[in-house]
Amino acid sequence: MLKEAIVTRYVTPLREGGSLPGLVEADDLGTYVMKFTGAGQGRKTLVAEVVCGELARRLGFRVPPLVTLDLDPVLALAEPDQEVQELLRSSAGRNLGMEFLSGALGFDPLAFAVSPEEAGRIVWFDALVNNVDRSWRNPNLLRRQGEVWLIDHGATMIWQHNWPGAETSAARPYDISDHALRPFGPDVAKAAAELAPLVTEDLLAEVTAYVPDVWLADEPGFDSPDDLRRAYARPLLARAAVIHERLQGDQ
Repeated sequence: MLKEAIVTRYVTPLREGGSLPGLVEADDLGTYVMKFTGAGQGRKTLVAEVVCGELARRLGFRVPPLVTLDLDPVLALAEPDQEVQELLRSSAGRNLGMEFLSGALGFDPLAFAVSPEEAGRIVWFDALVNNVDRSWRNPNLLRRQGEVWLIDHGATMIWQHNWPGAETSAARPYDISDHALRPFGPDVAKAAAELAPLVTEDLLAEVTAYVPDVWLADEPGFDSPDDLRRAYARPLLARAAVIHERLQGDQ
């Protein structure tokens, strides 16, 4: 189970993202970047954040700690921005927060460099989860104290938006031609040899268990949240063994 906290103050919207995440404070005295069930693709974006974020953490990547944040829609009354008001009102209950990394800078591939080994690990992971949002235009990487952190995994596992076609979707190659780290000569083969054996049924069961039942309930075609958790795990397990051989645009 993820750590739980209650939102005490909505600080400001973060308009860089299309789903309008917000900076909030919580009753544990933490400051979080909050993503809302009422925004964008709703709860499926939050499921992707949890599954991919916790999987990345267990594979040795730096990812901001995740928490669930309980939101009282009464907070909307204090917001002058109508768009924010509507978002808060439509997101009552459990949402997702990522710890705010003070002092972190957005990763600029023209200003910073990473080794082929680290680039290879990140490209391999993005291929595994089919991350379509790690381009040079929007790297979704942070640099803090000389280290690279992975953020924003809501645009991953796109097969979850069409479960009847999930198997076909998950079997497709991954295009790295636009990837932010492609210019650094990512050593994907080395990353695959190191990381693929770590992606096991047990590990995927562990990370999918972190997704709250409320975000998995009432999904058409599934009898229970655990049934849906297994559906999330199956494509990742299959891709882990072969995805390094199915990269496009690496020339």
